[in-house]
Amino acid sequence: KVAFLVTLMLMGVSTFAIGLLPTYAQIGIAAPILLLVCRLLQGLALGGEYGGAATYVAEHSPTDRRGFYTSFIQTTATLGLFISLGVILLVQTSMSPEAFKEWGWRLPFLLSIVLIVFSYFIRRKLAESPLFAKAKSEGKVATNPLKESFLNPENRRWVIIALVGATAGQGVVWYTGQFYALYYLQNVFKIPLDVSSMIVAVALLLATPFFIVFGSLSDRVGRKHLILGGCALGAIAWLPIYQAMVGVSGWNPATPDVAAVNPNVVALSLLIFLQVLFVTMVYGPIAAYLVEMFPTRVRYTSMSLPYHIGNGVFGGLVPLIGTAAVAQTGNIYAGLWYPIIVAVLTVILGWRLLPDKRGVDLSE
Repeated sequence: KVAFLVTLMLMGVSTFAIGLLPTYAQIGIAAPILLLVCRLLQGLALGGEYGGAATYVAEHSPTDRRGFYTSFIQTTATLGLFISLGVILLVQTSMSPEAFKEWGWRLPFLLSIVLIVFSYFIRRKLAESPLFAKAKSEGKVATNPLKESFLNPENRRWVIIALVGATAGQGVVWYTGQFYALYYLQNVFKIPLDVSSMIVAVALLLATPFFIVFGSLSDRVGRKHLILGGCALGAIAWLPIYQAMVGVSGWNPATPDVAAVNPNVVALSLLIFLQVLFVTMVYGPIAAYLVEMFPTRVRYTSMSLPYHIGNGVFGGLVPLIGTAAVAQTGNIYAGLWYPIIVAVLTVILGWRLLPDKRGVDLSE
């Protein structure tokens, strides 16, 4: 509960502060440095948010419905992106382009204070999970969870297996299907911000229920096969999907600096929806899977590291490596090789190393 409140305040203050930052013209190099600090604080807060939320919900859930209940957490990242695109579009269309560039971009950050206030009052009323309360009363809570998570050889082994056999692939599937797809629309096809945001928003909205579908399905068929299956489908389908996107985008590769003309919005939305469907397949069950891998005394810490390295490092590098690969080779599909290779390696290693702990007793 304390961790929930701390991470909420970190996220809230840093997000609100971005909306108040002075410009480079006002304070020089200090402006981008302050922005970087705010972004780092947001990332730090997110690091505490996800592991705590997944652990908290899983420890309150019935054993045979753990995937279903934790899958609701998994919807929030995609819904958050969907809502943010909606807020940006609403603010942007309510003023002139000049006003949006001058000061309007600050409004979405400042509006976040409303969510922070609501979340704070909700979280103040939370009770600790039954398993944590029981472990605490019995004196079984880790005194140094970092040491026990990463210096204990057996636990460290499971942290590494979770990273290379699950979350690395999950991370690249997520970033390729949502963020790289948006980058492609805006920077390769040069589709305007409002149209590209609408295309991605529609795809996200259509795909979001499938997080719960696959989370619930993992309670019946196991989580490992769904996660690795989604990675395999992404690796196989990304190249044909992006080739199809070029075909319906109205963009001419022979004149790459000319923006797409009359893009087929419906077809592009469906092609991105297909990519996000792979995201739901790997991401829907991942919270329950990670929770089940580690004991109560170090669960929060142990599951957070592989999750955030898999998403923040392996997934986060997708746009950067993709952009660099396209620039170096001149091949607009070169950026897909990095996520394809990581997804394939995850399937191979995960198939050999990952156990299926569906329905394990979390109190052990």
